[in-house]
Amino acid sequence: MKNAACLLLFSTLSGLYRPAMAIDLQPGDIVAPPPNRTVVTVSYVNSQNNDLYRNSVNTGADPRLESNAASIRLARTYSIGSLPAVSYLQTGTGVLSTDGSLAAFPGSKGMTDSAIVTAVWPYSNRATRTYLGLAAYLFLPTGEYSNAKAFNLGSNRYAQALQVGYQRPITKSVDAAVAVDGTWFGANSACAAACLSNQNLQLTQKPLYTAQAGPIYKINQTYMVGATYVYVSGGETAFNGTERNNTLVTQRYFVSGVAHTSVGRFTVQYGNDIATMNGFMESNRFIVRYAKPL
Repeated sequence: MKNAACLLLFSTLSGLYRPAMAIDLQPGDIVAPPPNRTVVTVSYVNSQNNDLYRNSVNTGADPRLESNAASIRLARTYSIGSLPAVSYLQTGTGVLSTDGSLAAFPGSKGMTDSAIVTAVWPYSNRATRTYLGLAAYLFLPTGEYSNAKAFNLGSNRYAQALQVGYQRPITKSVDAAVAVDGTWFGANSACAAACLSNQNLQLTQKPLYTAQAGPIYKINQTYMVGATYVYVSGGETAFNGTERNNTLVTQRYFVSGVAHTSVGRFTVQYGNDIATMNGFMESNRFIVRYAKPL
C-alpha cells in the first residue's frame, strides 16, 4: 500500500491499538485466595500484529507491529469481613517495534501503563469449587508516550474497568469459568501524530466490553490446562468529538498450561485473534508468567 493511503487508513483506525487493555483471566484467577499472603508475579508478553482490517475486510496494508513487554505485580491477599479479597499493583517496561507498511512510524521503548486492582469474592465455596468474584481496575498513564509518535507503549490517559467472574465444576476434574467486563476511558488531550494532526487533538473512546468463557481441566495436584474464548465489542474513538466509525468487534482465543511447583507457579499461554472488524489483528500472543509467595 502507498504511504499516503496507509496514512489515511491509519487515521480512520487510529486509537484501536491498545497493548495494555486486555483483562484476560488465567486458570485459577476466579478461585478465591487464602488471606494474609504476599505474592510477586513476573511476566513476559510477546504480541505480533500483521494485518489491518476495515469493516471486516483485510486492507492488505501489511502492517507489522511487535510488542515485547515485561511486567511485575505485587499482590496482597486479605479479608473484608468474611469475604476473601486481594489488591495488587502492576507495572512494567517494553519495546514496541514497527515494520512493513508501518516502517515509517517510529516505535516506542520504555515503561508501560500501570494498574491498581482490587478484587473481592461475595461467594466462595471451596467444598463445591464454586466462586463469584468482582474486580475493579484503575489503569494509570505511566507508560512512555510522545504526541509526536503514532504508536506508544503508554496511552496518556486514565481508564477504569469493572469485571465479574464466575467459576463452578462441570465434572470431577473440569471447571467452567466465565467473566464479563467493561472498560471506560479518560480523554487523551495530547493526540497529535496518532490523530494525524500537527497540533494536539482530544482523543476520546466509547466503553469497551468483553466476555470470556472456557473450561479448566485439573490434571492432578501439580498441572492444569485451560482454553478461553473471548468476544470484544465497542471502543469507537473520536477526534475532538468527531466519531471515527471504527467500532471494535473482535473474537480471539488463548490456551494455558499451569504448573504448581515447590518453587512457585508457572503459566505458559498462547493465543491470537480469530476475527476482527476494525483495527490491527493479533496474529500471535505468547506469555510466560511466574508467581511466587513471599
